[in-house]
Amino acid sequence: MMKNILLIICMCVGFMVQAQEKKVLNIIAIGAHPDDCDSKFGGTAALFAKMGHNVKFVALTNGDAGHQSMGGGVLGKRRRAEAKKAAEILGIEYDVLDNHDAELIPTLNVRHQVIRKIREWDADIVLGLRPNDYHPDHRNAGIAVQDAAYLVIVPNVTPDTPPLKKNPVFIYMKDNFQKPYPFSKDIAVVVDEVIDTKVRALAAHDSQMFEWLPWVSGADMSQVPSGEAERINWLKQRWAREKTWDATEASAIKKWYPNMNTANAKHVEFFEICEYGKQPTDEEIKQLFPMLGKK
Repeated sequence: MMKNILLIICMCVGFMVQAQEKKVLNIIAIGAHPDDCDSKFGGTAALFAKMGHNVKFVALTNGDAGHQSMGGGVLGKRRRAEAKKAAEILGIEYDVLDNHDAELIPTLNVRHQVIRKIREWDADIVLGLRPNDYHPDHRNAGIAVQDAAYLVIVPNVTPDTPPLKKNPVFIYMKDNFQKPYPFSKDIAVVVDEVIDTKVRALAAHDSQMFEWLPWVSGADMSQVPSGEAERINWLKQRWAREKTWDATEASAIKKWYPNMNTANAKHVEFFEICEYGKQPTDEEIKQLFPMLGKK
């Protein structure tokens, strides 16, 4: 009898652990423009989607100013269509809001928009931009997400949308700005197996990758290829070059992939944990990022 009871207990514990391991996660990444999240989180998003988790990208503006020869509603419509195509490639959802590009301010209305999106997605993880960046929209998108970090659980704030029952983990997507403090590489995700998917999703934003960004950077526009395969290869060379990791990057990779030779990791996305949301333990991070260590 005792053996049978112990067996039943062990089976129940096993089922509980298995259920916990199979929990479907809800991840939302919030940027200023269509393509912001794709470039910083596209690989990890593709891995989450491949593992059966739910991912949504949100662009707080419609990107209607980001082009050298077109703008307004025509460009906004084009960029929304590009985002939809990128979402199909990554296996995610994509929302593009109607705030104007280059005019984003972290007003109360924008805060409500962010809170609603996070609550509607029942987010376990919220990714945003750090509020120090060359572009005011990026800075203000970061502030808007920070401002929502506690309020998503407060019932009397944005009461038209039910509050979350627990505070998500808020995470910053990587940037290279050094002031007032450099980006902290708290989490490293190796995305080698989905790098081609990420590049194809970036290529879906053709108004940006093959027109606006080359033009604004002073590139010779005649060098931008026209064929699809040639464009993908050209974009991969510009946005997804293999690199040698510095000491902090190698340390972060080694922490989360202890059995991996860091030199073998060719493409990695790094993330910093925001102080304002839930503060996860390393074990909780492994549960929230189930692809970690799978190398």
